[in-house]
Amino acid sequence: MDREEILAKSRAENKNKDVYEQEVLKQAGKTTVKVMILLAGIFMVVQMIVGDSMNWGMWALVFCTRMTESWVIYVKLHQKQELKYAIIYTVLVAIASGYHIYNLISSSTIL
Repeated sequence: MDREEILAKSRAENKNKDVYEQEVLKQAGKTTVKVMILLAGIFMVVQMIVGDSMNWGMWALVFCTRMTESWVIYVKLHQKQELKYAIIYTVLVAIASGYHIYNLISSSTIL
């Protein structure tokens, strides 16, 4: 294999990785929207059933967006920095979700 062949293969590999990374980021965005809609739907239904209270669900949705992106990027690209973000945002989403659901249940008139 001569130098030109090696360079051509290297360019081809780098080009494919860039395309792959763009596809992963695109998929992460789509997945984020789906998860956010699902979580918003759950909070909306629970809030409608038990009555109105302080809405921690909005915080959970904000954190959920980044959490989902981080998990998708980590799983597809194995970037350790994204794993750290994914864990941090997962904890924040769990806390905000817990407060949101707790406030809804504690202010419930049917429970």
